[in-house]
Amino acid sequence: MSQTSDGDGLLIPISKYDNIQGTRDAQIILVEYGDYQCLSCGEVHRMIQEIQQQIQLCFVFRHFPRIHIHFQAQKAAEAAEAAAAQNKFWQMHNLLFENQYALNNGHLLEYANEIQLDINRFLQDMTGHVHAERVAQSIQGGIQSGVSNTPALFINGVRYRDAWDTERLLAAMLD
Repeated sequence: MSQTSDGDGLLIPISKYDNIQGTRDAQIILVEYGDYQCLSCGEVHRMIQEIQQQIQLCFVFRHFPRIHIHFQAQKAAEAAEAAAAQNKFWQMHNLLFENQYALNNGHLLEYANEIQLDINRFLQDMTGHVHAERVAQSIQGGIQSGVSNTPALFINGVRYRDAWDTERLLAAMLD
């Protein structure tokens, strides 16, 4: 697919392969392209959690590790997908954002243990880079939709370009 966006529209539709919180038929669909080592993504993570306490929405997280500046972001994304393979994506996702400064192999193993993953399967997935292609596909989808930096948010398919502020983000969703 060679089609690319001007950066204001989401080109890759939500699918069964996405990590989704909420229902796909929600009135508000928020898609984030994020990086677990990006501090701004950590802030947006907290904002989204706060907003989810106030309104119903469908939230989709897609990986966009910026490995040239965040050296552990790729591993963290693969760890999240290894957890997803055991139906625990969101538990790992939250731990990774809560511990952005501790994403080395030992810490990732600790988090896998904390959320009670099958450790042998997790280690096999990580050492075999079983989920690297899925992360790469997420990055490609982001690039096609004009993403070049994180965090990148799309509200009902339209790029959010206002301030990283809970009230403004919530207002944009309700608009």
